[in-house]
Amino acid sequence: MSDLPAVLDLALRITAAIVFGAAIGLERQWRLRTAGIRTNALVSVGAALFVIVGAVGWTGPGADPTRVAAQVVSGIGFLGAGVILRDGLNIRGLTTAATLWCAAAVGSLAGAGMYLIALIGTVAIVATNTLLRPLSRMVNRRTAVPEEPEPDDQEDQDQVNDYSLEFVTTEKSETRIRALILEALSGPEFHLRGVDSAPMKESRRKIIATVSAPASLDRAALDRLLRSIGMDPKVTSSRWWVAEPDE
Repeated sequence: MSDLPAVLDLALRITAAIVFGAAIGLERQWRLRTAGIRTNALVSVGAALFVIVGAVGWTGPGADPTRVAAQVVSGIGFLGAGVILRDGLNIRGLTTAATLWCAAAVGSLAGAGMYLIALIGTVAIVATNTLLRPLSRMVNRRTAVPEEPEPDDQEDQDQVNDYSLEFVTTEKSETRIRALILEALSGPEFHLRGVDSAPMKESRRKIIATVSAPASLDRAALDRLLRSIGMDPKVTSSRWWVAEPDE
């Protein structure tokens, strides 16, 4: 297979796999998840390469290209398992792992030359991770409101909810705002799980703190916490929401 048109066709498949995988990973990295642009792009292009090997690299009466693609489906499970973490009763990383699995499927489609279906799949994956988030948050808010626990119901009393707190500030003020967040979350009712940041336009930074709190916590406490940090003149906006446990 040394003719130039065939090489260009395979190069186009690989390029398409990289582009589609990066588009899927962009949403994950924007939300500060474990697997971002590079990871999803590599998963997608890797799947495309395996499909190309099965379809072009091995020929003959005993060759079966579908077996290589089938191994991609099962093999990606090992990589997805690496981003799934157990935290007490909560399981984190399921959405990111599922996204990696979908990125492999899109890469397989691109490797097979099915560009339109790969594009539709990419749009569907990104839309699922973005457009369904408001619905997921609404369900979480409804189910997270605790009922009055019985005095002897220790299991309900021990339940915790996860929350994400977002603050927008300038790049120069990021260190100070991080310090304010750590100080505000030093109380016994909050358990800080992590603080991440992401760049924004006009030299601004988005700081997201993930915390756990008892299910019985008054939501007004979160509003007061936001107001205390938002009083800093370098904080331009702030908000909180119930964190999605499967991400």
